[in-house]
Amino acid sequence: MSQELLMQWIIILPLLAIPGILLFHKQPNLREAVTLIVGALLLIAVIAFYQDFVVDKAAYVHWWELMPGLDIAFRAEPLGVLFSLVAGSLWLVTSIYAIGYMRGHGEANQTRFYTCFAVAISAVMGLAFADNLFTLFVFYEVLTLSTYPLVTHAGTDKARHGGRVYLSVLLTTSILFLLFAIIGTWNVADTLTFTQGGVFDDTVSPMIAGVLLVLFVFGIGKAAVMPFHRWLPAAMVAPTPVSALLHAVAVVKAGVFSILKVCVYVFGIDLLNDLSVTDWLLYVATASVLLASLVAMRQDNLKKRLAYSTVSQLGYITIGALLATQAGVLGGALHIVAHAFGKITLFFCAGAIMVAAHKTEISDMRGLGKTMPVTMIAFFIGSLSIIGLPPAAGMWSKWYLLMGTLEAQQWAVMIVLMISSLLNIAYLLPIPLRAFFDGNRSVVSINRAEIKEAPWPSLLALCITAIMTIVFFFWPQAFYELAETLASIAGGTNG
Repeated sequence: MSQELLMQWIIILPLLAIPGILLFHKQPNLREAVTLIVGALLLIAVIAFYQDFVVDKAAYVHWWELMPGLDIAFRAEPLGVLFSLVAGSLWLVTSIYAIGYMRGHGEANQTRFYTCFAVAISAVMGLAFADNLFTLFVFYEVLTLSTYPLVTHAGTDKARHGGRVYLSVLLTTSILFLLFAIIGTWNVADTLTFTQGGVFDDTVSPMIAGVLLVLFVFGIGKAAVMPFHRWLPAAMVAPTPVSALLHAVAVVKAGVFSILKVCVYVFGIDLLNDLSVTDWLLYVATASVLLASLVAMRQDNLKKRLAYSTVSQLGYITIGALLATQAGVLGGALHIVAHAFGKITLFFCAGAIMVAAHKTEISDMRGLGKTMPVTMIAFFIGSLSIIGLPPAAGMWSKWYLLMGTLEAQQWAVMIVLMISSLLNIAYLLPIPLRAFFDGNRSVVSINRAEIKEAPWPSLLALCITAIMTIVFFFWPQAFYELAETLASIAGGTNG
């Protein structure tokens, strides 16, 4: 199969699961089998595409032209391939987890859940391979609309309110800011196609370019840069598999992916370095990292604490893009991977705790390691990755981000990143430590008869993602090579 055909299959494959999901809506085993089979096929496809991409980086597909300059087209490039590998891997794992969670928690409307999930993953793949800003915008909006029913899945007043906040913030930012940024780019550069070194020539006005950069950063609301972050904590009313989708697989990663792609392929790091507004936006993202970490420390609800942690961690990737250095781009791309596997592990654990122990507040989880040892060990491993400690993948991304701050001589940003990592320790590590130690600091003995973990599909999924955070510490080569190639492109070389 050619690279071009395989890339199209990757975008379309998730949609092919929908007829089977709807057909077997009264036969849960068959319905979920369809999701798992298509998820496995998608994973095989993205791995095969990655292997072809390493050899030949020329895949390009043009679907149609709506009007001159507005095309739906796709092209393979390192960041998109990296993102497709992450999303393709985690859709299958999240689907396994969802089977245990949705059944164990007795969730209604499971057919709608799996259907919308499939549409969302297809949108992610289209966005990952977008050849231009117009294609990216189309799939960006499809992703927003397809995940809204997932956020409001419970159907309660609280869920509907969370869904309204989710939809209003994301649509408002994309229509008022992102759309205008795209139109402005088209008017100034006369193209929307992602280009090595950026689309603007030397004659572009620094003021106009600066305004467009501000519109892009705040218009890509899925990146949750403060003050446009409220949708993320509000969306925590959704079932935990949806929270995992929002935080690790699709939505927020689509946001920071888009910011990184715009910075590298629309502006280019040379132009970013020449714009005074870049530093201002960098400090906004830095403040977002610090403030969200402080808010996370005050949350007793586990999912809310993890939500604000995500706002903070997304700031790391935005910082990597705005540092406008090769090390920053490399660190930002790697943090997409590290945060995805680390944070999805933490959300899987939060859902497992709710299903098995019916606990949502951190203050109620002391001694939980006695009954849920596997879950709490996985939580500990996921925490290490978010903090950036070995042997977890988060160490590599944070290392290169710090190198990026040194390269850019942004000492204040470097200090904030280090403080934020200390705050990560303060709001994450006490959770598993208290679970395994009682009030007298003695180890909790574990009696096999007392162990009550979540249903095995959920337990299997969180074990897989926890193990992968360790695997990517020791063998990060595949993702590192893609991120390094992206950094080389950003630096104006062919890597």
